[in-house]
Amino acid sequence: MPTIKLSKLVADQAEPRSERYVLWDSELPGFGLRVTSASAKTWVVKYRGEGGGRNAPIRWLTIGTYPTLAAAKARELASKALAAVLLGQDPAGDAATKRKELRVVDLIDLYEKEGLVVQRGIRIGIPMKPLTARYTMNRLRHHVVPLLGKKRLTEVTEGDIEAFVRAVTNGKTAKDEKKGPRTRIIVRGGEGAARKTVRDLSAVFSFAKRRRLVISNPVTAAGVRKTDNRRERYLSMEEIRRLGAALDALEAEGCNPKATNIARLWVLSGCRRNEIAGLRWSEIDFERGLLILADSKTGRSVRPLGAAAVALLGALRAKAADDGDFVFPAERGTGFYQGFQQVWPAAVKRADLPGVTPHALRHTFGSWAASSGEALLMVGSLLGHANARSTQLYAHIAYDPARLAADRVTVPIAAALQGGHF
Repeated sequence: MPTIKLSKLVADQAEPRSERYVLWDSELPGFGLRVTSASAKTWVVKYRGEGGGRNAPIRWLTIGTYPTLAAAKARELASKALAAVLLGQDPAGDAATKRKELRVVDLIDLYEKEGLVVQRGIRIGIPMKPLTARYTMNRLRHHVVPLLGKKRLTEVTEGDIEAFVRAVTNGKTAKDEKKGPRTRIIVRGGEGAARKTVRDLSAVFSFAKRRRLVISNPVTAAGVRKTDNRRERYLSMEEIRRLGAALDALEAEGCNPKATNIARLWVLSGCRRNEIAGLRWSEIDFERGLLILADSKTGRSVRPLGAAAVALLGALRAKAADDGDFVFPAERGTGFYQGFQQVWPAAVKRADLPGVTPHALRHTFGSWAASSGEALLMVGSLLGHANARSTQLYAHIAYDPARLAADRVTVPIAAALQGGHF
């Protein structure tokens, strides 16, 4: 068959025939595009293994599918594979061996042992915090393993990823199982769970790619949303009033005040959920009005506290046992109080705030700080952000005071211009 320099144009114009065929590249011998009768197009490399002699067996190495893998990138990968052959290596044989050994569930096991590290930001490469790692593995175990766990790595396609996201979104992996006298496993599906889990799965396949267990990451090219483009949920002042009234009412009805005070401090401090629930007395500097968190999501973190938060913590300190470690100790055992997880749904229901999570209170704190005219650097300091990129979420809010100032300036100018255009 005649050769031609393989390119995007050539790949686009390659038509299916009654039988599968290969278009070979004119510049890189052994590099080809395989086209099936069903119009599937795959980049391949053909070479002779075990010494490269005329009697050596012919090997086929799959580089990736088109258009998921662009022509230029496929050429680059093919060139590297052929260079490895010249050095006496057998890329197809090595890849085949690894692929036979690993299924998705095996890869997830390996990822748990060696891949749970931060993927971005200033902490890149550092092991995940234990809680983050636990949440990540729970999502992988409860959502990915049931749906994709038995597939071999090379069997997972972009279509499988899209079907996986639809299944999790529709609640196929959701469950509520009792595992013991005081143990339940509750797995929730939905759009948020699907979005978080597919990000986790992308990290798993990126890990596999770095280990040369796969050539490409099927999540990257899948038609799924990996980020939430909607603006974060912020509470208005009226909604905060309703939440406060709901917390007061629940407490008056006998709810454990630890749960209600945790929620109040979420609003007053902008801290993450367990930064308050698991707060220790040793992390509070009452004299300077600071929280000095020993081990937050971003490591050691110092947070300024407002007078209201300091006053609430001071009142709790006055009632607390002298030998206690946690501000909100567990009712039983030595850990911190977890009962807020049952109280919070009741609070948001009574306040008519459907879908509002504890994290929304953190965003509310940040939004009010930005809307009050505080610089983004200051907002980041209040929230304990490790880098300015995290604080950019509130950039559009920070423009509001400037927009109001622009209104004040332009109203008289517009009036002077008149003409009925405004």
